Amino acid sequence: MSVLTKGKITDVSELRKVAKNVRIRILHMLTMAGSGHTGGSLSAADVAVAIYFSKMNFNPKEPFWKGRDRFILSKGHAAPLLYALMAEAGYFPEDVLDNLRKIESPLQGHPCCKRLPGVEVSTGSLGQGLSVANGMALGLRLDKNPARIYCIMGDGEIQEGQIWEAAMTAAHYKIDNLCAVVDNNGLQIDGPVQKVMGINPIHDKWAAFGWHVIGIDGHNMEQILAALDEAEKTKGMPTVIIANTTKGKGVSFFEHKVEYHGITPTPEEYERAVKEIHNG
Repeated sequence: MSVLTKGKITDVSELRKVAKNVRIRILHMLTMAGSGHTGGSLSAADVAVAIYFSKMNFNPKEPFWKGRDRFILSKGHAAPLLYALMAEAGYFPEDVLDNLRKIESPLQGHPCCKRLPGVEVSTGSLGQGLSVANGMALGLRLDKNPARIYCIMGDGEIQEGQIWEAAMTAAHYKIDNLCAVVDNNGLQIDGPVQKVMGINPIHDKWAAFGWHVIGIDGHNMEQILAALDEAEKTKGMPTVIIANTTKGKGVSFFEHKVEYHGITPTPEEYERAVKEIHNG
C-alpha cells in the first residue's frame, strides 16, 4: 500500500504548495459554512501537511487498511484542517467541502468517525486524544504492527488533566510508535494561553514526564521534517514535538488575533486571504 498514487512527498517546495492548497480549502469551507474555527486550523496546517504527506502510510481507497498510520486531531475544533487534508489526499471529492457543518453532512463541526471513513476517532472533547493515541499505539504493538500514531493537540488543550495522565502512561509503557505534536500558537478562545492557565515551561514539563521533546518553528518545513525523522528514530520513549506556531498563519489580518479562534472569514476577507496565500 502507498500513501497516495503519487507516493510520499519529500520535496520541501512541493509540501509548501500543498500547505497553501490546504489553507485555501480551509478558508473556502469556513466561508461557505459561516461558522467554525479559523485560527487554529491555519496554525497547525504546516505540521499536519508534513505528517500526512511526507510520513504517513495510508490508502484513501481502503481507509481501514490495517497497515495504515493513524492521525488523531485531538483539537477536534480544527476539523476543517483534517477535512482539507483528506480532500487533498483523495478520500472524497473536493466539492464535498462545501457541506461543512450542514445537517447530515459527513463533515461535522468536529470530526466524526461514524460519518466519514478515514477519520480515526471522533474528537473535540478536549484532552482525550492522547489517551486514544496511547490505546491505539499499544494495540499496534500487541499486533506486532509497525504502523505509527500521530496526535496533534492544542496548547490550550494541554491545560486538561487527562493529557498529563496520558503523558505519564505513554512514558511508563515506553510507547515509541507514538509522536505527539503540540500546536503552540499561544491563543485560545478566552485569550492568551498564559493568562487563561499558564502552561510554561512546556518543554521541561514533557521532559519531566519522560518524553523525548523536540522544539521547532512549526511553520519551517525543514525543521518539521527533521523533527518527524528524529521522532521516528527515537526508541524506548514517546516523542512530543512542540511546534511554535502563529494563530491564523498565512493570512496577515487573521494572525495573532484571538477573535479568529472561532470566527470565519467574510466573502470579502476570503478573496483577500486567497490572494495573499497565493502570493506568499
